[in-house]
Amino acid sequence: MSGWEVHPWMVRWDGLAVDQLRRTESVFALSNGHIGMRGTLDEGEPRGLPGTYLNGFYEEHALPYGESGYGYPEAGQTVVNVTDGKVIRLLVEDEPLDMRYGRAHAHQRELDFRTGTLRRCTEWESPTGRRVTVRTERLVSLTQRAVAAILYEVEPSEDVQLVVQSDLLANEPVENEGDDPRVAAALNEPLVADFAHAEDHRAVLAHHARNSGLRMAAAMDHELVVDDGVRTEIRAEGDLARFTAAVDVPAGGKLRLVKYLGYGWSAQRSVPALRAQVEAALAGARQTGWEGLLAEQRRFLDDFWEVADIELHGDDELQQALRFALFHIMQAAVRGETRAIPGKGLTGPGYDGHAFWDTEMFVLPVLAYTVPEAARDALRWRHSTLPKARERAEVLGQRGAAFPWRSISGAECSAYWPASTAAFHVSGDVAHAVLQYVNATGDRAFERECGAEVLVETARLWTSLGHHDQHGGFRIDGVTGPDEYSAVVDNNVYTNLIAQKNLRGAADACERHPDVAERLDVTAGEVQDWRKAADGMLIPFDDLLDVHQQNEGFTSHAEWDFEGTDPDEYPLLLNRPYFDLYRKQVVKQADLVLAMHVRGDAFTAAQKARNFAYYEARTVRDSSLSAGTQAVLAAEVGASQLAYDYLAEAAFTDLHDLHGNVHNGLHMASLAGAWVGVVAGFGGMRDHDGELSFAPRLPPGLTGMAFRMSFGGTRFAVEVEPRSVTYRIVAGDALRTSHHGEPVVVEPGHPVTMSIPDPPEPPRLRQPANRAPVRRVPPVRPFTGVPGDPERETTAGQEDRG
Repeated sequence: MSGWEVHPWMVRWDGLAVDQLRRTESVFALSNGHIGMRGTLDEGEPRGLPGTYLNGFYEEHALPYGESGYGYPEAGQTVVNVTDGKVIRLLVEDEPLDMRYGRAHAHQRELDFRTGTLRRCTEWESPTGRRVTVRTERLVSLTQRAVAAILYEVEPSEDVQLVVQSDLLANEPVENEGDDPRVAAALNEPLVADFAHAEDHRAVLAHHARNSGLRMAAAMDHELVVDDGVRTEIRAEGDLARFTAAVDVPAGGKLRLVKYLGYGWSAQRSVPALRAQVEAALAGARQTGWEGLLAEQRRFLDDFWEVADIELHGDDELQQALRFALFHIMQAAVRGETRAIPGKGLTGPGYDGHAFWDTEMFVLPVLAYTVPEAARDALRWRHSTLPKARERAEVLGQRGAAFPWRSISGAECSAYWPASTAAFHVSGDVAHAVLQYVNATGDRAFERECGAEVLVETARLWTSLGHHDQHGGFRIDGVTGPDEYSAVVDNNVYTNLIAQKNLRGAADACERHPDVAERLDVTAGEVQDWRKAADGMLIPFDDLLDVHQQNEGFTSHAEWDFEGTDPDEYPLLLNRPYFDLYRKQVVKQADLVLAMHVRGDAFTAAQKARNFAYYEARTVRDSSLSAGTQAVLAAEVGASQLAYDYLAEAAFTDLHDLHGNVHNGLHMASLAGAWVGVVAGFGGMRDHDGELSFAPRLPPGLTGMAFRMSFGGTRFAVEVEPRSVTYRIVAGDALRTSHHGEPVVVEPGHPVTMSIPDPPEPPRLRQPANRAPVRRVPPVRPFTGVPGDPERETTAGQEDRG
């Protein structure tokens, strides 16, 4: 079985491995944040897990509870596999092209990060000996939000009759597996047909979701180019529309078909309005044409890579993985336009298509510094859900806004009550993302229109939820922090520090925008209360151990028996009772360590080193969210090889399928964690209250690296060598920053080169038994993807969230 080839600007798979189809379909997924298409074969079969998704289009279902309780969410939401427009079947003299039959003399697929397309080339011989070469290219437009398109070309080796069938197919059967909580709920024919029409080369199907009532439409149109006569027909009925073309193609001739697709959905607009929308999208696509769509895609990506690219020297495989990560993060968000960014993007049905706090704390930092418009749009979605967040806070007996743990529409839909009821840090995460975006862009118009209101309502939640104790300290009790192996605890450090920033940010925003404060009925006394709560925020510390406690009393808990835990028992949540996890010192994912990254201004360097060593020995990384953050702190405390190991784990989570669940979609937060590991880890980038700083150092294994980003509208590059770094303006005005604590001003046309000081001496570090990351040594040969390949082996376990 062949696998991924190492290439700096694409991922390529040679040959067909039927047992790997679900995995490759996720990797080869195309999206623009509005439409998502898994990378299934053009012919529709063989297939792993077919999927076409529209961001925000979902079905509702009841949430199961063995024993219900007040405030438990009642309705779940699950992403729907909508009408599939990717299918183009080919019959060669009445024999269907099916990769499981006949003989494939060559078969290659590649996802190109510069063209934004999925290409395929197959040389196939039918069971009766007729040979054809099929070349296809697929795109989801990054510029025309509702449009996707496919080029399908066939060249026969002899005179032959070809028949092409191009489909729109709704309610295609999908197999669901097991009871893993990470897997989407099973939906049986969720779409109800409303309208079907076909004429000439065009067809439209409209449906609505059976329970949620959301309406959607899909349309297709075709351009067919052949050397001789052709016979076509088209029909549409209920769940199927089919365009058929029969052509006699001579040897050396070619059949060329371009299929244009248009998608749209709405909770309010009528079926005729949706039909008009998708037909208009097709008209625009036809007017642009296939070559025009390709050119638009390339121009968009040229601009993206100018501001976002990362270059590594010395590790070609990691280079590929980082560009893969950036490409998919961009795809997940760039045309989302006031929709959520799901945990899997639009690459698969994992986690039911829900968005989590991962978006704000991992994905949006990447976007804020590379595609800020996409970060702004994602935050506009959060702002649009404020009414539901206020309702949720009221149900829980609080003021302000309580954003959901997991959701598609903005309503809480998690049946895991320690998170859906107690993970209040999500509201602080949203506020943190608002502040980070505004600091990175200077977008005061957004702050006035949306951001200030989010900050105010989340600040109100904290003053409602917390209280001052008899010593004047401000406590936030009974919450669940990022670490899901510790639930409903008092004074979680991460939660308290994110709330502290939230409270101060809300007070500052009200002072900048007094008219907005007046509109929101914010009084001077309320602002004073926010500042008092922030100043009095309790941060638990163990004086005996000289480390911060993840939450109050954490360091007094019994230690987990890591030596006695079988490696096959990870992830622990699937094999051990939560009761036991909650009362032991075992950490699922970076919690206090994450606090030291995003609120590093609240810790001294010595505290970071001691804390990191303490929690490193207790963190099992049962979540893909963890490795990127651990890479950042490992780099900061001087453990550069360990940081490199964690960076590789985050970057290869999907390409190497380290957690064994890529078939359900890619891990957007882990992909973002790879960017964080480079830029915040080895680049030392920090942005505390709008003060941008860098402290770059190369890891072992790399001879150089460079990364690009944007700040305040200025695009710049940071180019790191073993002993020096150069800061260079790519476009825009001067940049004010600092380098290892020394102020720097970089002017356009005048790069600044600085020397790199020696790293600090790292503390003594160890991981739980059998949970150390794989040591990263750049491979001397390309990765093959063969099971058992030493480059693929890892001690990391599966995860349930991330």
